[in-house]
Amino acid sequence: MKILVIEDDEKAAQSLQRGLREEGFAVDIAMDGKSGLERAQSGAFDLVLLDVSLPGMDGWSVLCQLRADARNVPAIMLTARDALPDRVKGLALGADDYVVKPFAFSELVARIRAVLRRGSGVGHESRMSYQGLTLDLVSGKVERDGVGIELTQKEMQLLELFLRHQDEVLSRSYIAERVWEVVFDNDSNVVDVSIWRLRSKIDEPFERKLIHTQRGRGYVLR
Repeated sequence: MKILVIEDDEKAAQSLQRGLREEGFAVDIAMDGKSGLERAQSGAFDLVLLDVSLPGMDGWSVLCQLRADARNVPAIMLTARDALPDRVKGLALGADDYVVKPFAFSELVARIRAVLRRGSGVGHESRMSYQGLTLDLVSGKVERDGVGIELTQKEMQLLELFLRHQDEVLSRSYIAERVWEVVFDNDSNVVDVSIWRLRSKIDEPFERKLIHTQRGRGYVLR
């Protein structure tokens, strides 16, 4: 899925591009409203992340022009304006969602996937699986070989991260940043304890183990 980020803050735009690419999206950047509109009108994108405060042509105007041109590409507005009239204005103009800065990256990703699922009509990425282990992102149900497994919210986020990076070794710091959105001290065992709990539920009751420790490197779903 391809996302266009229209954001005039270069640091913020690059951070979004890097994070979304790590989540599996293809990402392009436009630094102002006019060039962003031209890119969005090309029809090459599955979703647009659109900052409201843009030089030359603001986000509201870009959105209005897209909808006037019958471009139905999903659009999520990014803005520091938290007032109810602003949120209502964005939705009334045809935005699919409205995210207030500063926001948690995990929340933005969840909103992007929710908008894409609604737009696809077929539940895009609503169900993930690996070797008999399945995670339904809509219902939150987890099963392995047909057996239901109860996970906490953090455990589900961990599992989703592993499922999106099958056969890739994930470092403790990467896991901490993606699931907790913080950088833990080297002495912290939060990641290790959480993965131990996840393993106790999805691995211990089964003969074949899926989550493995790579000494000195991290963990891998394999």
